[in-house]
Amino acid sequence: MTLNAELRSMLSSLAPGTELRNGLERILRGRTGALIVLGHDRMIESLCSGGFNLDVPFTATGLRELAKMDGAIILDSAASHIVRAGVQLVPDSSIPTEETGTRHRTADRMAKQTGVPVISVSASMHIIALYLNDHRYVLEEPAAVLGRANQALQTLARYRTRLDEVTDALSALEIEDLVTVRDIASVAQRLEMVARIADEIDAYVLELGTDGRLLALQSEELVGGVLAERELVVRDYLPTADEESVEAVLATVDELSQEDLVDLHLVAQAMTLTNSPNLDSSLTPRGYRILARVPRLPPAVIDRLIEHFGSLQRLLAASLDDLQAVEGVGELRARSVRDSLSRLADSSMMDRYV
Repeated sequence: MTLNAELRSMLSSLAPGTELRNGLERILRGRTGALIVLGHDRMIESLCSGGFNLDVPFTATGLRELAKMDGAIILDSAASHIVRAGVQLVPDSSIPTEETGTRHRTADRMAKQTGVPVISVSASMHIIALYLNDHRYVLEEPAAVLGRANQALQTLARYRTRLDEVTDALSALEIEDLVTVRDIASVAQRLEMVARIADEIDAYVLELGTDGRLLALQSEELVGGVLAERELVVRDYLPTADEESVEAVLATVDELSQEDLVDLHLVAQAMTLTNSPNLDSSLTPRGYRILARVPRLPPAVIDRLIEHFGSLQRLLAASLDDLQAVEGVGELRARSVRDSLSRLADSSMMDRYV
C-alpha cells in the first residue's frame, strides 16, 4: 500500500508506544467507543455544537475518562491538548459516505469537509479507524500487523534474490554488448517490485511504531541500493539521460498498475525504450551501472567519463592514456578505473558461464 506523506505522519503519531495510541487502546479496552477530531480551527468550531471547553494537557487517562461521555472530543493538531469534550459534530449531511454507523458516518464527513484527521473508536466492532480526507485506515492489533509484515518481508527476500540474479546477468550482457530491450525491462520490473514491497513494509513499520524497529532494519538491509540502481539503469539506457527526464521515467514506472507491471512491453514503453512490440532489439549501455561499482569514483568524474567515451564498450577498451585524457582522471585514478573494470568484467563473465 502506498501512503502519502500526511497519512504516514498520522500513522507515526498513532503507532504503539505513543501517548495517543495508549489513550485509544484504553478506550477500546473499556468498550465505550469515541469520536476524536485532531485539529481545532474556525471551520471545526463552526461544526461543533454543545459540549464544554477544557484546553488542558493531553493524557491517555484523561482521553479515556472523557470518552465515557456522549459526544466528540476535540484535540489540537499536535494532540498535546484536549480542547473540547462532549461535543456534537454537525458536518454537511450532503457529503457522500459509504459508512453506515452514525459515529463512522460523522467521522468520514468531518474528515472530508475539514481536511483534518478524525478517529473513530468502535465499541461493537472493536476497531480504531482513522479518517483523513478520502482515506479510511483501520489500525489493527500490533500482532496482526506484525504477522503480515513478516510475510511481506519473506516475499521481499525472495524478490531480492531474483533481482540480484537478473542484475548480475545484465552486467555480463553489458560486458558482452548483448543487451536487449527485454533484459532492461526485466531488470526494471524486478527493481520496481522490490521497491513496492519495501514501501508496503514501510507502512507496517509506521503502524508498529517501536515494535517495528527490527522489521525496519531487516527491510533496509534487503533494499539497500535498489533506489540508486533504478536511477542508474534509466540513465544507462534512456535516450536523453538528463535529471529531469530520468525523474519523469521513474515516475511513469511508479504509476504502472500491478497488472501492467507484469507486461514487459508496457514496462519498456514506460521507460521509453521502445514503442514497438519487439523486445529483442539491441541496446548499448552508457556505463553508469558499471562505473558506480568502481571504488571512490566521484559522480562528477563518472559523468565526464561517460560524456568522453559515450558507451561502456569504449570505456572497457580504453587504455590508461585514454582515461587520463579525461578531466579529473590522473594516473592513479585511471589505473584504479582500468583495474576495477577488468575485475568486474572477469567476475561477471565467470558468474555467467561457470
